[in-house]
Amino acid sequence: MGNYGFIKVAAAIPQVKVSDCTWNTNQIESLVAQADGKGVEIICFPELAITGYTCADLFLQQQLLESCENALFRLLDVTRSFNIIIIVGLPVRINTTLLNAAAVIQKGKILGIVPKSFIPNYREFYEKRWFSSGANINTTTTLCAQTVPVSRNLLFHTSNCAFGIEICEDLWATIPPSSTLALQGADIIFNLSASDEVVSKHQYLCSLIAQQSARCISGYVYASCGFGESSQDLVFAGNGMIYENGKLIAEGCRFNMKEQLVISEIDVDYLRSARQANITFADSQLSAPQPTIIEAVSYDAWDNNPTLTRTIDPSPFVPKGDLLNQRCDEIFAIQVAGLAKRIDHINAKTLVIGISGGLDSTLALLVAAKTMDKLGRSRKDIIAITMPGFGTTDRTYNNALSLMRSLGVTLREISIKAACIQHFSDINHDINVHDVTYENGQARERTQILMDVANQEGGIVVGTGDLSELALGWATYNGDHMSNYGVNCSIPKTLVRHLVKWVAQTSVDDASKATLLDIVDTPISPELIPADENGQIKQKTEDLVGPYELHDFFLYHFMRNAFTPAKIYFLAQQAFRNTYDDETIMKWLRTFIRRFFSQQFKRSCIPDGPKVGSVSLSPRGDWRMPSDATATEWLKNLDEATSSLPLFS
Repeated sequence: MGNYGFIKVAAAIPQVKVSDCTWNTNQIESLVAQADGKGVEIICFPELAITGYTCADLFLQQQLLESCENALFRLLDVTRSFNIIIIVGLPVRINTTLLNAAAVIQKGKILGIVPKSFIPNYREFYEKRWFSSGANINTTTTLCAQTVPVSRNLLFHTSNCAFGIEICEDLWATIPPSSTLALQGADIIFNLSASDEVVSKHQYLCSLIAQQSARCISGYVYASCGFGESSQDLVFAGNGMIYENGKLIAEGCRFNMKEQLVISEIDVDYLRSARQANITFADSQLSAPQPTIIEAVSYDAWDNNPTLTRTIDPSPFVPKGDLLNQRCDEIFAIQVAGLAKRIDHINAKTLVIGISGGLDSTLALLVAAKTMDKLGRSRKDIIAITMPGFGTTDRTYNNALSLMRSLGVTLREISIKAACIQHFSDINHDINVHDVTYENGQARERTQILMDVANQEGGIVVGTGDLSELALGWATYNGDHMSNYGVNCSIPKTLVRHLVKWVAQTSVDDASKATLLDIVDTPISPELIPADENGQIKQKTEDLVGPYELHDFFLYHFMRNAFTPAKIYFLAQQAFRNTYDDETIMKWLRTFIRRFFSQQFKRSCIPDGPKVGSVSLSPRGDWRMPSDATATEWLKNLDEATSSLPLFS
């Protein structure tokens, strides 16, 4: 999967018999074979997996150490035919020093030995009785008749990624080795662990891994020993977890009495893009020591395993579960705080908003009402204007009126029909020709009304356009494109819908709730073309520019991750395989790319508005793009890659 930046990894939890190196190695070999058959490129086993972690004073026995090396000999021989990289824990003796270490092996060769740096010796841990710290060791040793580098500062390279290793307690240190390894270039950190279970420890462990993978902007694969290791006073649950930049993407089943393989793909392209965008990470790299580079044999498992095991979120802007409510509350707070500051700064007497009965203007009105409440001002200072035109339907018109009344704002109705008829006559435009002049003339008339009323009433025009519309340029230049402050400018269309629904379910009376939920269910439309013969909306935005759920998906990965169009297409195939066929995805991805590049001139002069999430198109903040840049290379990337991309329809 290297072509798309994915590295398939596995955290392996084998069954264990304490001090039985031969039996343990059999289990390791079995899991390696299974993982290799599933296209895994790198597999990580728990700490001291060959001997078992709880051998205690048996680690001082010559017999155990010799048996361990013989078992490693056998593992090397068996895996000569595999391409997979294996990381396995074992005790390693260097002269008279015994190290708790990880061996990295591939195709019969030991690539390197990474010793544990921090040796726990408190509470139930007393590892210093047997093991020494490897923090300052930088040498070579002979193991299984091979000369092998030994250092915690080893960085292993394949053609697709770089990875480093730390062992159990290392993660709990104030400055874990993984921090340095990440700065040295490690995309993925593997942790071989033997962490016993006590009440509440697991939650704390998960927070440690999440924080460290986020701080290092890395993948983090954690493999800890399980059932067979439990002995005397300690119980081990068999934790297998894979994180990516703070997010859990795969985990095993704790307290499982059987062996486990926890498999997923880590997106190295995404991690490198995130690091590139984070200048603090780059600055920190300047002080990192130089690692010892170990080259591994590279291979691509893509040919045999063209699908991902991990789930690709089709709605990356929309949080899941309980987090959605928290996020909606926070978004509203940001929008309200931004608008309140603008009102306070210019001492605005009123807020003027055009209300269409659609999602965006509804959200803007809800934010305005909440802002006035927060400032201790009357909602009557909000002048909400509905401006019916040639395409306005009864459904949206009535919803607009109902919403304005229920919120207690000042309601005005100003029809734009007569003004537009006069304007079309003035410029000699046939009113029966429903072209862009016909549509944009209505949009600009509405904006003129709003601006003029704001002048009359000592107020400002609150913009309603959202992030998705900015990305596509789906706004009339100097029409709905313009306002004095755009409260929705950083909120994508898919999230706007959830925000309005959230308000309906949490913050309003039953009548308002019914209106808001009907607005949520109304087809998205500018309503600039007359309704059909049944009075229903005829002009549906998503029929013209494509589904917003696709465009928001494209936007997120284009902006947040800087992915190539080919990779975005591949991810969309995975995310929407049960919703859209490949041709549909490709059609709207091409539309997105063409429109995104051609419409930058509109984004170059958009009004102020609050930054809400990690993706923003403000020309003063996150996105500075020449208005006349061409999309040629991006479209070419799609043309070149399409024939080689797997199909999932």
